[in-house]
Amino acid sequence: MVQKAKILLVDDRPENLLALEAILSALDQTLVRASSGEEALKALLTDDFAVILLDVQMPGMDGFETAAHIKRRERTRDIPIIFLTAINHGPHHTFRGYAAGAVDYISKPFDPWVLRAKVSVFVELYMKNCQLREQAALLRLQLEGGDKSAPGDTKEPAGLLAELSARLAAVEEQAEALTKQLDDESADAAAVATAAHLERKLTGLRRALDALEPGTGSGAASVSSQN
Repeated sequence: MVQKAKILLVDDRPENLLALEAILSALDQTLVRASSGEEALKALLTDDFAVILLDVQMPGMDGFETAAHIKRRERTRDIPIIFLTAINHGPHHTFRGYAAGAVDYISKPFDPWVLRAKVSVFVELYMKNCQLREQAALLRLQLEGGDKSAPGDTKEPAGLLAELSARLAAVEEQAEALTKQLDDESADAAAVATAAHLERKLTGLRRALDALEPGTGSGAASVSSQN
């Protein structure tokens, strides 16, 4: 079962962190505080995050520099970053935020409902990706040999395939619903692109699973090509 997603909140002002926690608490996810860019980078060394809310104006390492470090690391480069800023220097300043790798750039004061909705989209995408990785791992485990099956697991191969197919179908249904929701709400281009990438992965995994049906012999190659 997929655990709660972690959301990283980065701001040097405790009152701002408290406000973000109040806004995002309704999502029922794990909120992690960081009071500086350096503290945020330390948190990213050990934990996986669905999205990062990053203040631009911070002493020492500011938001732009912090984002640059995040995007240089292979482990963290794909984590969505939403910049939050209390200043507005026009299009050039906003462009700098997007150039630093942000998926969104929001000026304070912002609408709490809008922020919560944007964050929830990336949390949903993160959850779907986690489910997809779990299904791929299960499929790989069965392909690599029955000796790696869980203790006491006496299911026949056909039964295992049926169970994997059912689990994958559930993820496919959720991903399709999320994509339709993004289309209806005219969501951010980054969120739409991430959802499309997830659907492509699901399609590849479905093809690999179908190839494992009796009478086919290309299943293992199909799975390895998807990971």
